[in-house]
Amino acid sequence: MAPRTHHRLRLTGIAGTMVLGLIACQADTGSVHPHMGHADTTSFSQEMNQSMQAMTKAMAGSSMTGDPDHDFAAMMVPHHQGAIAMAKAVLEHGKDPVLRRLAQEIIVTQQQEIAVMEGRLSAKSASSRKASLPGTPSGAQRRSSTDPADPDIPISSQDRVYTSDQTSNTVSVINPATNRLLGVIRLGDPVPGSLSPLYKNQLLVHGGGFSPDHRTLATVSIGSNSVTLIDTSTNKVKGVVYIGRSPHEAFFTPDGKELWATVRGENYVSVIDPVRMREKRRVTTANGPGMVLFRPDGKYAFVPSSFTPELDVVDTETYRVVARVPQASPFSPNLAVSRDGSEVWFTLKDSGKTQIMSTRPPFRILSTIDSGPITNHVALVDNSAGKFAYVTVGGENVIKVYRRGSSPSLVATIPTGDLPHGIWGSGDGTRVYVGLENQDAVVAVDTLKNKVIATIRVGQQPQQLLYVPRAVPRGSGNANLQPIGVAGKAGHLTLSPPKGSGERAHATVSVNALGALDLLQIAATGLNPGKNYTLWLTERRTAPFGLKQALTMFTANAAGAQIGQAVGLLREVLTPPKSAASAPDQRYLIITPAGSSTAVAVQDRFQPMPPPESPSPEPAPAAGGS
Repeated sequence: MAPRTHHRLRLTGIAGTMVLGLIACQADTGSVHPHMGHADTTSFSQEMNQSMQAMTKAMAGSSMTGDPDHDFAAMMVPHHQGAIAMAKAVLEHGKDPVLRRLAQEIIVTQQQEIAVMEGRLSAKSASSRKASLPGTPSGAQRRSSTDPADPDIPISSQDRVYTSDQTSNTVSVINPATNRLLGVIRLGDPVPGSLSPLYKNQLLVHGGGFSPDHRTLATVSIGSNSVTLIDTSTNKVKGVVYIGRSPHEAFFTPDGKELWATVRGENYVSVIDPVRMREKRRVTTANGPGMVLFRPDGKYAFVPSSFTPELDVVDTETYRVVARVPQASPFSPNLAVSRDGSEVWFTLKDSGKTQIMSTRPPFRILSTIDSGPITNHVALVDNSAGKFAYVTVGGENVIKVYRRGSSPSLVATIPTGDLPHGIWGSGDGTRVYVGLENQDAVVAVDTLKNKVIATIRVGQQPQQLLYVPRAVPRGSGNANLQPIGVAGKAGHLTLSPPKGSGERAHATVSVNALGALDLLQIAATGLNPGKNYTLWLTERRTAPFGLKQALTMFTANAAGAQIGQAVGLLREVLTPPKSAASAPDQRYLIITPAGSSTAVAVQDRFQPMPPPESPSPEPAPAAGGS
């Protein structure tokens, strides 16, 4: 037996002996141990008492069949869950580093053993699988961490939808049962506070993934080069791992033992030990790895690039690239792996394409789809209607739905709102949730009707979106969440071609408050590929435009689209005046080709933008968020 394995088993044995000893004490007295019942009323003791009571009640209520294998597993699952609950209480309240390390290892080993025992129970009978304890992922679910929403898990108030909000540096938390925002986990401050030389919290909160047991969220911050690990049941930061330049996305291996994070600003994937919370090794890839997901059996990792037209396939046992698959263009930000492990879909943001690849050697490209400008993310959904791919197309403000198969076909186009970005499916495949980057919102889509059924306000400029079934095993799951604050007060504008111009340009614009300043983001389409353009602030929205002030310049990509940003005092001048007297102070947005005064798009629609408030500090970031 390897020394490390032997050490883990010894730790598990210690935890099991301790817990069983306490159970024996309770069995003798018929009540909570006297010295734990009333003499000590601390929060820690109360949590330990509750864990013990829940564990003994669950063990006593286990259905005994006379089959030793079944009965052993049925008793040990709640036993292990009790040990995990007590270990989490130690992590929350304890300070001894040795005991905290012991508690972390107990959590990992007990969770792994629960998965094995539940798998054996599932093999015994289908009814046992249906009767698994609330909040505990099934064996099938654990085997497919890349798409862990099992068809047997209906939408519940225990589920959560998370968005990584890049500008407000928050994680928004949604209850999909009610489609309501519960609050945000604040990981950092907005600009300009986050640009201070003394700033130590998270910056550009962007990517994310979650563990196979659905108890840990991994949130990636590009600007602070970090991965923040968050407890999904308490919304508390467990720790922060700092890695290389500009990481983009992260996901856990199917067995939960490793967390892989793509370091897009360099040329490697950081392999992180989620228990010790530190990088353990690096996997060299093509320059600019964009995302990583795994085949359900864990044998291969798939890593597309955002800078190089190459998707790398990594053998997870040797940590070596075993195949280099050509991408149709260099910029792939996102991918999804099918539940049956047969295919990978990956998006190409620069060329507006989506490609489908086999997950088995020689990993050939099966199909290439022209999905549309600013193709962002993709989610693969299986439900009673069939097998589908949902692709967010930011340049058209739609989701495109493709029926999967040997010849993928477009079956629906769903209007969403401004700049759809992240997308993930629910546990039963009946919904997808989509983040609207330029609308600071999330839409819920009924996948059986392919219609938007709810719009939910979230933090500023949501990027990655995750749906985590049974993220909250018990309770409300609202602890440690904060109000959204000024993040919910954005302005939205659109630009269209001047009448009679024959141009095809279109753009959506969001204006987000950053304290005394504002962040403007424009997503433009219908441009000439490879050409340079300027976004102007002008006195008039029709020619001649009067005084012009350049806000930002950008180059259209291969699909004739691009996203640009500007920071300044913009909210007031772009807000429609309340009186004719103040009309001369208003300004408008136009787009022109570089070196030209002829507009290809002009501002054409207003949505009221709340006036800027007096500068005030945001609430402090979550504990441990530094």
